Amino acid sequence: MKIRSKHIIRGLFAGVLILMTSCEVTELDLTNDPNFLTPEQASPDFFISSIQEDFARHLDGDVAGDPNDNFVTGGFQFGDGLSPLGMELTRVMQMSSRDYESTYQDSDVDDEWDNAYRGVLFDIRLMTPLAEEAGLTRHLGIAQFIEAYIISSLVDFFGDIPYTEAVQAPEIVNPILDSGQSVYQAAQTLLDQAIVNFTNTASATPAVEFFYNNDYSKWVKAANTLKMKLYLQTRLVDPGAVVAFNAIVNSGDFISDSADDFDFQWPGTSAAQPDNRHPRYGLNYVSNGPGDYASNWLMNQMMVNNDPRMRYYFYRQTNAVPGVEIDPDEQTLRCSLQTPPAHYTNGGFTFCNLPNGYWGRDHGDDEGTPPDGPVRTTWGVYPAGGRFDDDSFSPVAQPTDPLSNGGGGLGITPILDAFMVDFWRAEMALVEGNTAVAQGFLEAGMTKQIAKVTAASAVDPNADLSFEPSATDVTDFINTVVADFAAATGDDQWNILAENYFVSHYGNGIETYNFYRRTGFPNSLQPNREPDPGSFPRSMFYPNQAVTSNSNITQKANLAVQVFWDNNPAGPTFPASN
Repeated sequence: MKIRSKHIIRGLFAGVLILMTSCEVTELDLTNDPNFLTPEQASPDFFISSIQEDFARHLDGDVAGDPNDNFVTGGFQFGDGLSPLGMELTRVMQMSSRDYESTYQDSDVDDEWDNAYRGVLFDIRLMTPLAEEAGLTRHLGIAQFIEAYIISSLVDFFGDIPYTEAVQAPEIVNPILDSGQSVYQAAQTLLDQAIVNFTNTASATPAVEFFYNNDYSKWVKAANTLKMKLYLQTRLVDPGAVVAFNAIVNSGDFISDSADDFDFQWPGTSAAQPDNRHPRYGLNYVSNGPGDYASNWLMNQMMVNNDPRMRYYFYRQTNAVPGVEIDPDEQTLRCSLQTPPAHYTNGGFTFCNLPNGYWGRDHGDDEGTPPDGPVRTTWGVYPAGGRFDDDSFSPVAQPTDPLSNGGGGLGITPILDAFMVDFWRAEMALVEGNTAVAQGFLEAGMTKQIAKVTAASAVDPNADLSFEPSATDVTDFINTVVADFAAATGDDQWNILAENYFVSHYGNGIETYNFYRRTGFPNSLQPNREPDPGSFPRSMFYPNQAVTSNSNITQKANLAVQVFWDNNPAGPTFPASN
């Protein structure tokens, strides 16, 4: 493998100029160029800053192929990152192709794989000896935590992956695949090591630490919480996972308060390179209108339940949708003139259009790109740092109207939060048949997450907050969900938990995708427009570049291949909503 170490200025992150470094494949002799540093010359501070940002982009990607990031434009997916893939598959975002294998192709995940290996893991390998020599144990702990998250999430999406022999070129150019189970075990070991490094003596702390401002008691809680997540994920195949999960609960040393939430705060409003806005903001708050379509399933779910988070999640550019408030329009919303497919009608699913200006698309609607950019519903103030919906009904990102920019991309990537832990504990309780305990954690998780969402309106300085829901609105909503859960039994209880899990995890599709495969719920999701879209993806194809460059990776036969912790029934009937 031929290596060059590049360092670039990533200004504006954390309000200061930060020198950051990552590594990529090119000619060794270019390291003599005075514009580049060799790994031996690079500072651990430069590495750890780059590692943290690339970690956030592992979830949410970037906007337009910034050459300083490990992503490029192109491919079927709009934007990058593992989180949007998971959100699309679980109807939290809209999926825009009628069958799964044409939507999730091998070339579409090259960026995520490249960012993980050539970006994060390679930088960690270069930084580690430098940090060890200098006694920088906090740098090491952060890197070990991030590596554990990265490798476990790669298993979640791809199954068996290169790990023990990975990032060792030129000695090893065709690393073998390690079993997903062994990679998960390695992640747990890394987290144990990270906890030691968060509590021992360090010669210095990172100059820039994006998550906890160098509060390492919080880092210990985050590490234990990630261990809980891995135990939860393996509960179907590991008899000891529940005991290990509960042991951490009993210790009390995990994220249980929203003040300790582990989120990446996108820190700037600059669209110039580096673009440090929330990626979904950068992809949608553009002069020609949003690129994403909002999910009709998610918006309808929230609308019929009077969910108080709607004005934070979604911004409406219009108050009228063809076929509802105004006449059907073939040019802007072709389906407004169409008859719902039989499987939509028979199942009672919403089709095509919603009232009150909520202009989105159904799961699997592939009707191209009509001239609807100025009217589509787009991302709101949470989590993307967009506009709070105060019935302005004006297009986003108008060059002549700075008020249209909302929060300017000052959003968050939710990664490990207290509300998530409450939902995990509700799931564990429901598995054990303890519905009263599950109900309590469902209520606690919703309460924390809604408070987190409503606080996000502060980043939109021009919003008319008289449109915010009242405290009574919030309480009534939560009480209704809790009462419905208490009155339900069996699958109906699982559906209520799952539906609220999906809504609450808006912004983290890794969690929703894992939950869906782990439990099979909710079975109430809007189906694909295509009656037979193929087997639901239980994992992604290996990236095209990985298969063509590594003789030890053989491409999967299809997307139905299950990861090691998913021992639920095989085939297109699971999960129930395909």
